[in-house]
Amino acid sequence: MALKCHTDARKTPSHEYNVESLCWRARWRRPIEQLCSCCGRVLRQPKGGGGAFHAVQSASKDPAQAQRPASLGTARRVTRGVTAALGARAKSVAGAAAGFVRLVGAMGRRQRNRQRQQQQQQRRERGGGGDGSGGDQAGWEGGYPEIVKENALFERYYRELRIVPEGEWEPFMAALREPLPATLRITGYKSHAKEILHCLKNKYFKELQDLVVDGQKIEMPQPLTWYPEELAWHTNLSRKILRKSPQLEKFHQFLVSETECGNISRQEAVSMIPPLLLNVNPHHKILDMCAAPGSKTAQLIEMLHADMNVPFPEGFVIANDVDNKRCYLLVHQAKRLSSPCIMVVNHDASSIPTLQIDIKGRKEALFYDRILCDVPCSGDGTMRKNIDVWKKWTTQNSLQLHGLQLRIATRGVEQLAEGGRMVYSTCSLNPVENEAVIASLLEKSEGALELADVSSELPGLKWMPGIKQWKVMLKDGQWFESWKDVPANRQTQIRPTMFPIEDEEKLKALNLERCLRILPHHQNTGGFFVAVLIKKSPMPWNKRQPKLQRKLPQRTGEISVTATAIDDGSVESVEESPATKDEETKETQHLLNVGCEQSKKEGVCGPPPSKKMKLFGFKEDPFVFLSEDDPLFLPIEKFYALDPSFPKMNLLTRTQEGKKRQLYMVSKELRNVLLNNSERMKVINTGIKVWSRNSDGEQFGCAFRLAQEGIYTLYPFINARIINVCIEDVKVLLTQENPFLSKFSSETHKRVKELAMGSIVLKYEPDPSIPDTLQCPIVLCGWHGKTSLRAFVPKNERLHYLRMMGVEVFKAKRKEEDFDSKMEEGDQDNTKQMEEEMDMEHRAEDHNELATTMEAEVDEEPIHELVKSSVLEPETTMESSRPSSENAENRDITDLSSVKD
Repeated sequence: MALKCHTDARKTPSHEYNVESLCWRARWRRPIEQLCSCCGRVLRQPKGGGGAFHAVQSASKDPAQAQRPASLGTARRVTRGVTAALGARAKSVAGAAAGFVRLVGAMGRRQRNRQRQQQQQQRRERGGGGDGSGGDQAGWEGGYPEIVKENALFERYYRELRIVPEGEWEPFMAALREPLPATLRITGYKSHAKEILHCLKNKYFKELQDLVVDGQKIEMPQPLTWYPEELAWHTNLSRKILRKSPQLEKFHQFLVSETECGNISRQEAVSMIPPLLLNVNPHHKILDMCAAPGSKTAQLIEMLHADMNVPFPEGFVIANDVDNKRCYLLVHQAKRLSSPCIMVVNHDASSIPTLQIDIKGRKEALFYDRILCDVPCSGDGTMRKNIDVWKKWTTQNSLQLHGLQLRIATRGVEQLAEGGRMVYSTCSLNPVENEAVIASLLEKSEGALELADVSSELPGLKWMPGIKQWKVMLKDGQWFESWKDVPANRQTQIRPTMFPIEDEEKLKALNLERCLRILPHHQNTGGFFVAVLIKKSPMPWNKRQPKLQRKLPQRTGEISVTATAIDDGSVESVEESPATKDEETKETQHLLNVGCEQSKKEGVCGPPPSKKMKLFGFKEDPFVFLSEDDPLFLPIEKFYALDPSFPKMNLLTRTQEGKKRQLYMVSKELRNVLLNNSERMKVINTGIKVWSRNSDGEQFGCAFRLAQEGIYTLYPFINARIINVCIEDVKVLLTQENPFLSKFSSETHKRVKELAMGSIVLKYEPDPSIPDTLQCPIVLCGWHGKTSLRAFVPKNERLHYLRMMGVEVFKAKRKEEDFDSKMEEGDQDNTKQMEEEMDMEHRAEDHNELATTMEAEVDEEPIHELVKSSVLEPETTMESSRPSSENAENRDITDLSSVKD
């Protein structure tokens, strides 16, 4: 209850009674401000809560404080108090008070701006450079201070370990302080890889010759001598330099566009080594344990598709990463290569589950022929591109990661098939993360593993052999030469597996000198470590009797050999008598098939149940395979005259209910993995899109049109609706929107007229008798309308094909809105004629109803955006429709100064 103020004998108001509270802050923090309910004055009680409330004075005794405006919070409290005291009859007064609040707020902002200007003026008078150009470079306005590339502990540690040959320490440290050259790799499995290489060497690299920027001659890109067929190049050009010259910017735009198409991959040079040492063949089953962001995974996919005439290799790649968000970067990298043989999963690599596959009706554990084990590391080999490592590096990082690295490597060799090969790699130079892990793994394998000698597999690569002796150092600089020297209070930080083996004979038998350590100053690269392991027999701990086991019967003559499947992936053979064979078989089938048989029959591979596995990130849609008698496939099969050998059972969708809008395809082997392991793994993505629903297509006999993403996989099975076009027709298709049939060659015009409207395949076959033309085949998805023919190809892919045909598609970035168009082939008259034809097309758009409707249906970028920007110079920034995480990866790709692999 609020009491009104009373008058004492001296006729002065007193506020010793209860009043309405304005500020509820604790009394021991500040005096409590309250409001009189009758006069509306702000009252303040002394600190501690004792004594009477007194009215707040209107001005401070301090003149400087008297000029300061009241705080915005106090003004608002005054407004609320006035409104409560006067009630509804004084709304106009309250409105005036609200205006007072706004006025006070504006006064406060002006006062703060004046104070900021005074501070900047004082800095200038002191010579500080308040605009950021003076001495206060460490402030917000001056940018971040430059990181000093010095670390005494780092130098002391590696000097003592002697990983650098004598007399090379200074060049080693000097190389670490220099920026890392950018490297690019041309995808080797694409049929037109040679055309891209030819375009790079004879066009873009030639334009860089004798080019001078700011008085400095530009260094020419050079091929990596140890990478096969000159498909990898490195350059010292930074992003800043690229933007200083139109010729350099042109080269940069070429790299960005080709990277989006998947024809060029940005990747650090040493990161290319592990996939090469895996020695992958198209029939290999491959596991990439720590795959994100996916540059090495892309290499593995290329090796699977070494023969482009085989659309479905027998092998596959399962790419795993523990970080859910990084898995989507991995999907982005894999999608650029359009392979049906890649699956992205999300698991902890140190406990990745053992998968099962169905082999002639029998469940068996899946063992991989090749495993890439590129483990998390301290990253001191990346100092040239990650300069934060200079100030953050300490030996503690390696000590903390050693256990995780050993667990991941152990899990990898458990899932490796006998005779298989696993590559262990880090971007660290520390033997605690490298030789110590390999030595510990070899020691406990008891001869099941051996280090392979790969010294001759990459001629031209300079490397140092692995070391056999090393010491362990704490971050305070304390050294330990063996486990027995470690005190009890340090044994939680340092473990026995971090030290070299003391037995000289055992140490010699490990052949640690077969490990490869790449030093930065040898070939102007980053630091790296690689070891190649070969599995000769099952791991010894897999032969022991497990506590939990499932028996898988295998017939070998008259005796049934039961393979005991252990949860960690091991398989042990135990002989059984024929008397118990039938009983064990029934029990085994029940144990293996319970809970998943119904899903397999329906062809549904959903995410794992939440009770069995804790999921992170987004909930993925299920993978639903089409059944043999699915009515959806019959019109497609008839419309495109698919070959009887087409694997229709490999088609899947991502929805169980409603219309199926997209059809995807995976290889037969990945289908086997999906159907038998839906409860064991979390699948992020797999398969490539081959058909997309188009509502207008139903009237022509097929509701699904072809998708450019999967056309190279589908093309070998399509026997109808294929039109062979010449190179001039391809140029028209890629530079014009909905071109009339009259603009094509007479042969193409005649062939199109013979076909019904709908989705078609456009095939270009090179002519060997004309070597100056494009010498690689092109397959495009198109749509035949009533009077027109158009191609459904993404923008960057269109730019790629035009480049390969000799059409200049670069558009320089200028401050002005207008730009000049030019073409390397043809003259100005031809260009004007093309522009006039474009104008005619736009006027005729209203008459092409079918093509306009189709534009709304397709998910590829319409060609009209290309045409509106330029007739023959349409290159602009890629408008990606991918998630924001993928766009982050795109930004990393375009930055030449910070290559992420």
